[in-house]
Amino acid sequence: MANALVSIQILPRTPNGESVIPFVDRAIEIIKAAGVPYRVAPLETTMEGDLGKLFGVVQEMNDAMAEMGCPSVISQIKVYYVPAGTASMDVLLEKYPDGQ
Repeated sequence: MANALVSIQILPRTPNGESVIPFVDRAIEIIKAAGVPYRVAPLETTMEGDLGKLFGVVQEMNDAMAEMGCPSVISQIKVYYVPAGTASMDVLLEKYPDGQ
């Protein structure tokens, strides 16, 4: 059961000043591989699952940026945590399923 939503905007400083798009694509691949429900949005991606697992995914994303040669990474995260309940993107988006 998911007890958290974690939204992340990852901002890697690229090794040679190149576009961040391939780096962000790699970060999203890590989320996909984690097998957690997620939703990509223009400025951040939201994941749903166990808080500890989601923090582990955030760590993997940052590690991957370092492995790709980024000298630094800013990860802005938001956490919605329901320790004794369920956190759900679908429930929070019931009124706006298409974002509008």
